[in-house]
Amino acid sequence: MKMMSSRRLLKFAIFAGTSVGGLTLAVNKFGDPDSIGVIRFGRAATTVLDIARLYKRTLYAKKFDVESAEYKELRSKVHTEGAQKLLALCRKNGGMFVKVGQHMGALDYLLPAEYVECMKVLHSKAPESSLKDILKVVKKELGRDPADLFDEFDPSPVGVASLAQVHRARLKSPAGSGKGEVVAVKVQHPCVRSNADADLKTMEWLVEETKRNIPLELDFSLEGHNAEKAQDLFSKFPWLKVPKVYWDLSTSRVLTMEYVEGAGQVNDLEYIKKEGIDPFLLASRLGNLYSEMIFRSGFVHSDPHPGNILVRKKGKILGDVEIILLDHGLYADLTEDFRARYSRLWLHILNGNREGMKKEGVSMGIAEPLYALFVCMVSGRTWDAISRGLETTKFTTDEKAAFQKEIPNLLPQISDVLATVDRQMLLILKTNDLLRGIEYTLKTHQRMASFRVMLELCIKSYYNERLNQSYGSLERIGVSLELRWMLLRLYVYYALLPLQRLLQMVPSMNSLHVASIRVIADRAVEFLPKLTSSASW
Repeated sequence: MKMMSSRRLLKFAIFAGTSVGGLTLAVNKFGDPDSIGVIRFGRAATTVLDIARLYKRTLYAKKFDVESAEYKELRSKVHTEGAQKLLALCRKNGGMFVKVGQHMGALDYLLPAEYVECMKVLHSKAPESSLKDILKVVKKELGRDPADLFDEFDPSPVGVASLAQVHRARLKSPAGSGKGEVVAVKVQHPCVRSNADADLKTMEWLVEETKRNIPLELDFSLEGHNAEKAQDLFSKFPWLKVPKVYWDLSTSRVLTMEYVEGAGQVNDLEYIKKEGIDPFLLASRLGNLYSEMIFRSGFVHSDPHPGNILVRKKGKILGDVEIILLDHGLYADLTEDFRARYSRLWLHILNGNREGMKKEGVSMGIAEPLYALFVCMVSGRTWDAISRGLETTKFTTDEKAAFQKEIPNLLPQISDVLATVDRQMLLILKTNDLLRGIEYTLKTHQRMASFRVMLELCIKSYYNERLNQSYGSLERIGVSLELRWMLLRLYVYYALLPLQRLLQMVPSMNSLHVASIRVIADRAVEFLPKLTSSASW
């Protein structure tokens, strides 16, 4: 009989609490008590202790059989109560606390469902500022009364995030020209800048990285330039929309952009089903977009939580979908050297090359004993799945449970990895987590469509690096042929994979014809593990 480990649960409670709990200490000069660092820190510390006591007086009160219905029911109840306490803290403190809560709300594949469901509301329903305060910011930033700029300004925000909220508005129309254009006006919360300074005082391994990133996110003019750069870089995707910026009505604290009508959040399954959107096509396009960002352009949108990715039906083609990318405040700029190392790391992971994984991990700042944990963090898979081969091993509920079970025990080691890893990797890890959460919500993770796209671009990135380092036409021809052979094998593998799965569903069919097809399909799906065997990774 399996018994409950109280230390493990305590660690999880501390993990859930300290994910947002160790953020503030400094006192600022504003009169609002919620802007005083000591009060915010005290509130966070109290919440952490409350959550820990909750687990101690319930799940720790006696020994449980973890497989029993009694334990599972109680565990769910405790998780829900703990999550509600955490959500209340995020709402009360706002700012950085909401950002961390949003991240937790996207980790469907990792955290207990009760925490994820509770935190999801922060993706579009974070604490909002009053209309009076918002209009004060608009007037201060644009230097004019909002009534002189807008014919309409919706008092209710269409979306509220951690750092700002968005209002639908209509521009003043030139005399005799009819109605003005409808725009989305993003306005920074009044106290978020000062609170951010206070919250950053007690960050640990995240201090330096967050200190670099938060000021960037608080400069809305930079966000506007990022949006335009993304539009230029990814214009090859006709299904991607980045709203245009109205620069004459934008400053560092107010950003006015095109208003996009008729779209739903990427994780709104009811909306996706109602609109007839193909979730597998959606997942594939998301994978394509982010693989392009990571492996080719090096310009990576690093806050892809569901509130920042909208979708809507595109044209009249059945299942077609348009992706609208919002909130361009935070991008990672990856160097060519980092992208090459990251590509090699993924190919070593896919090939099961432990020495290669270790070598690339060390090159990214990871201590040798922690390379396996680092690989699990990058791939979002258990070491057992990696050892058996990711290309043939689907992410299952059992693997999710194993992940959730072990994470609390590995927090010190995870902290060590995050403290020493190449700073470029931090935003990639966050981005990977959020994208996996979206794919898990869409229930498309077992099809591995985005995995195929990523693998293709990963292979191309690796071979392009080799081409750039090649001397002489013969060597370049050899590398080019090797690249084409690798891609051919990949395409054959994925083309025959559905056939292999179909034949696995009808094992009782004994005809020679079907048996022959099954052999061909089985041989085809063995290609991928061998893709890397002939290459000098």
